[in-house]
Amino acid sequence: MIKEKTKIETEQEAFWKGSFGDSYIERNDSKELFGNKIAFYAEIVKKMDTEVKTCIEFGSNIGLNLMAISALLPNCELSAVEINKKAIEILKSNSKIISYEKSILDFKPDYQRNLVITHGVMIHLNPDRIREVYQTLFETSNKFILISEYYNPVPVEIEYRGFQNKLFKRDFAGDMLDLFPDLKLVDYGFVYHRDKQFPLDDLTWFLLKK
Repeated sequence: MIKEKTKIETEQEAFWKGSFGDSYIERNDSKELFGNKIAFYAEIVKKMDTEVKTCIEFGSNIGLNLMAISALLPNCELSAVEINKKAIEILKSNSKIISYEKSILDFKPDYQRNLVITHGVMIHLNPDRIREVYQTLFETSNKFILISEYYNPVPVEIEYRGFQNKLFKRDFAGDMLDLFPDLKLVDYGFVYHRDKQFPLDDLTWFLLKK
């Protein structure tokens, strides 16, 4: 059982380290998408009742979410945890972003940040390891945790671009609220892919606070 668990996790990490992760960069690098992300994060920043000076994103890809945060909070220190080497090279060329080339499953917080973000990342992780990820998010934050993922009330696996065992939907925020009773739900929302102004990929977001 332990060997099988390790095999699945390694398979998923290799998936994003390799050519599929590289092609993801090309599909998700556009001025239009960046503008939509600024609109998305502008709504969430309004919900925060304390100043955010430090932010870290897990699975940041080339850093579009972080740069959207920077446009709204120009004095905020930005950090990125990313597994794909090509994306890391782009992140390292950005002087505004502190980058860590590693998986969220291997990350140990060096210091806490005011805002911790996952944006379309936990859906791609092995469900058997998700509790470890929740612990990492909690330990890395000293104020806010933003979970922006595909939602489902119960855990379910979905085919992802023709691949199996690569996308899992569940109530990530609900899991964290149950696991860490000190967390509070600040607000939540949904962004529809047919939104006429600022569409995104049917993401449901939850802002949690310590």
